[in-house]
Amino acid sequence: MGIFKIATYNVNSIRSRLHIIIPWLKSHRPDVFCMQETKVEDDQFPVQSFNDAGYHVSFKGEKSYNGIAMASLQKPEHLSFGFTDGGPRDESRLLRAVVGGISILNTYVPQGRERPSTFFTYKLEWFHRLRKLLEKNYSSASLLIWCGDLNVAPEAIDVHNPKRLLGHVCFNSEVWDALKTVSSWGLTDIFRKHHPGEAGQYTFFDYRVPKSTERGLGWRVDHIFATDTLVGTSRSCTIDMGPRLGLKPSDHTILAADFGIA
Repeated sequence: MGIFKIATYNVNSIRSRLHIIIPWLKSHRPDVFCMQETKVEDDQFPVQSFNDAGYHVSFKGEKSYNGIAMASLQKPEHLSFGFTDGGPRDESRLLRAVVGGISILNTYVPQGRERPSTFFTYKLEWFHRLRKLLEKNYSSASLLIWCGDLNVAPEAIDVHNPKRLLGHVCFNSEVWDALKTVSSWGLTDIFRKHHPGEAGQYTFFDYRVPKSTERGLGWRVDHIFATDTLVGTSRSCTIDMGPRLGLKPSDHTILAADFGIA
């Protein structure tokens, strides 16, 4: 049995984070490395840096914001971007592919800005559209991993101050229900499988909060979910704080999971 390693990272500008990403890829050699918020147009994406590290890279971006990308050791199959349901395609927020027989769904879910607003309503609708995409294109027996910056902290233990933060666009009953709309299709939070009830484990530390990492003032909004056919093969899921503590970091850090594959 081999190991399939996948990681997800909101890079908050791909070109500003290559000094973190490329060494991490060379050191950890994940089969798949999903990225969000690349903030670069396609003709400016640093393809060669990934190729030199031994990776294929697929991407769809925009200038200054959004952007989705995936680096993989194997060339991806069935690669596509965005929704095809007649609504906004959001190609720079949604990437689908198959790598090594495993379907990958890499998403950068809209943040929502504020409640109430059209932006927040759109965020909730986005999750419902994703549920329909799953129903149309996959089955519960699929080997499927859903990951990315989902902009939802699902439980009180996923934020540093649940009482004060309750009502935030990433921490409220409406987004919890929206996330469950997707996960109830047949997806399990892999980090929580390995760390049930464990508080203080975060993937995002706001730049605007002084010494947020040192003070542990974080959020767990980056996730790796998998179908039941993969859950049983899950070996580990860990948050690597090194990238957030290094030089010129993203405000997020890397979440990685290992699966045993026959």
